[in-house]
Amino acid sequence: MYMTYSNNPNLPRVRREAVNFVLRGYSTREAARHFGYSQGAIVKWLKRAPANRRTLIQTLSSKPHHHPNEIDKEIVYRILELRHERNECAEIIHHKLKKEKIIVSLSSVKRALKRHGLIYPSKWKKWHKYPPKPIPERPGVLIQIDSMREGVPQECLHAYALIDVCSRWGYVEATEKISTHLNAHFLQKAQKKSPFTFQTIQSDHGQEFSKWFTKKCLNCGFAHRHSRVRTPTDNAHVERFIQTFQKQCLNRVPRSINAWRKEIPDFLKWYNTERPHMALGMKTPAEVITSY
Repeated sequence: MYMTYSNNPNLPRVRREAVNFVLRGYSTREAARHFGYSQGAIVKWLKRAPANRRTLIQTLSSKPHHHPNEIDKEIVYRILELRHERNECAEIIHHKLKKEKIIVSLSSVKRALKRHGLIYPSKWKKWHKYPPKPIPERPGVLIQIDSMREGVPQECLHAYALIDVCSRWGYVEATEKISTHLNAHFLQKAQKKSPFTFQTIQSDHGQEFSKWFTKKCLNCGFAHRHSRVRTPTDNAHVERFIQTFQKQCLNRVPRSINAWRKEIPDFLKWYNTERPHMALGMKTPAEVITSY
């Protein structure tokens, strides 16, 4: 009879008692009838029984020893052989395997190298911790910041955008280029214009939001956290604010730095004091700020 896999915590003790039952002189058939298991199960338990009769016979893992879709061992051996020849990267090895008519994916090549300890984490890779995201209960608790670019690379214009998640108060500033120092200067200028104090600044993993920017935030009394990798919805408020800024401001003026700087103050005044927000119950950011 086939017995299904079980995680019953009492089974190790039952196996030990069944083995001791047979060792006391009873047959495996009698033990099977007494404990309610098949004779084949009792025989397997006897083979697994330790010399110490007091030791429990633990349940073995149901995890399969091999994946049904694992690549052939000869392919793995060829991957390792190519790696040891010139210590080339996984992409080059994958290209050589394709030329040899060996069908295998790039991810399988990387996995085989990683399992044999031949892929090491880059020392240049940036690792960020993701502390708990603060709840924007009051204005200034959580500020989302980002940058945008418009135009071809040779003639593109940039802008910094910042928005408070609680009140939806926004601030924008046009710039000809983007850098970490200009980013910190923009944040300080936004704090002077803001009617509330910033507490936590959240950004993506752009180069302008590097460790130097984090230190600058700490010096100014702000906490800085990064959004999760490949999760643009973490900064959804500022992304939507940039889209509104592009549609209702930039699309109405010529694409020049002077025109942008002339039009942005009027846009911010309209956005923060006149434009109703459905997420705020048709209130303006200024009305929400005065309610606190």
